[in-house]
Amino acid sequence: MADPLVPAEPDQGRPTRMLFLGDESLADGFRLIGFETFPDPPVSEVDRIFRELQRGKEDAFVIVDDRIMQSSAPELAAVRSEGGRIVVVAVPALKAPPRLSSDVADRVQRMFGNSEGTGEGHR
Repeated sequence: MADPLVPAEPDQGRPTRMLFLGDESLADGFRLIGFETFPDPPVSEVDRIFRELQRGKEDAFVIVDDRIMQSSAPELAAVRSEGGRIVVVAVPALKAPPRLSSDVADRVQRMFGNSEGTGEGHR
């Protein structure tokens, strides 16, 4: 019987893949910290990558830029709606103002509107 106070052994299966898909100006930084990078991929390449992750039942942490997050890539939309093994987060372009791109951020934006520049916060 396992001792509940002793942490379980970590899963020795395949490691979680770390991928970056997006602007080439960001790709080098992600490559330096160990991510697989796909600079400026077309939508067809984005779909191919997410389809392979799903078919291989791989665990993955994927960072995409805002352009890709807002794209019409059906496989990305499928991964985002299913949740689970593949986590997708977005980062803004280097020269763009920060914008949170997630389902939660979009819901909050619809609920509270855009308060940028008003100097007022919501309680």
